[in-house]
Amino acid sequence: MSLRRRILEMIAGKTMLVATLFSSLLVVAIAIALYMRSRPLFASKSLLGIVFGNTWQPSAGLFGMKPFIIGTIWVTAVAMIIAVPLCILAAIYLAEYASPRTRAIIKPLVDLLAGVPSVVYGLWAVLVIVPFIANILGPYAQVHWKHIPFLFTEYTTGFNVLAGGMVLAIMVSPVIISVAEEVLKAVPADLRDVSYALGATRLETITRVVVKKAMPGLVAAVVLGVSRALGETMAVLMVVGNVAASPKSVFDAAYPLPALIANNYGEMMSIPLYDSALLCSALILLVIVLFFNILAQVVLARSARRLG
Repeated sequence: MSLRRRILEMIAGKTMLVATLFSSLLVVAIAIALYMRSRPLFASKSLLGIVFGNTWQPSAGLFGMKPFIIGTIWVTAVAMIIAVPLCILAAIYLAEYASPRTRAIIKPLVDLLAGVPSVVYGLWAVLVIVPFIANILGPYAQVHWKHIPFLFTEYTTGFNVLAGGMVLAIMVSPVIISVAEEVLKAVPADLRDVSYALGATRLETITRVVVKKAMPGLVAAVVLGVSRALGETMAVLMVVGNVAASPKSVFDAAYPLPALIANNYGEMMSIPLYDSALLCSALILLVIVLFFNILAQVVLARSARRLG
């Protein structure tokens, strides 16, 4: 290799290293900035009191964020319960069953869903999902789900955890389907051929060979969906009810952390510690997302060792 080519290779490698370090350090910089702006709150309130406090009354100096953390977890969990089975089945169909023509029609439509603005999803949810829950699903739950925890309600306006979870499930579906389909298609065809040669049916091959081999990638797809769901703001804000109380049922209103920040930042900044409290909520949201990503990496590593 000539000296000129070695120099170009070295410059390219260093440039990529700098870009990688910049991307990694950006997260650290954001976390540090949020922490520095949250320090006034930490100086006057204990961390446990902030995280596990049940009362949010900024005018009284009370900044308990437990209802918002619980609301975030509730809405995200409902969205994942709805989205993950449907998305994985859709990805399996596109990767294993759909003809090239069918895939060419469906795939662009799925990708198009990822480009729809969140406010459009929110408006659609207000017009369709909220009335459906208020007029049909809510009354049905009052009669038939009396003894089922987390599903019974005495009354609902339709603006609740379930509405937020349903619209959020639709919003994260393109991400999960696209990644899961690519992961399934990446499984070597030789594994399928060996399974068929041993007498396995197509369904047995998919469930016992393809899905098992692709499991780490499928977990990664779900984690990407969770990360998207945790940070989604506008659509959820429009339908979740925005009540600062911990929900006990999917028909209760909630107030996720992103909605808290979007609704209140820039208002009532004259209240002491209010700005610090909102930035602290952003820091908590960042920590939650980081926790789920680390957990996913652990699961992926263990799955890779078990399957490899």
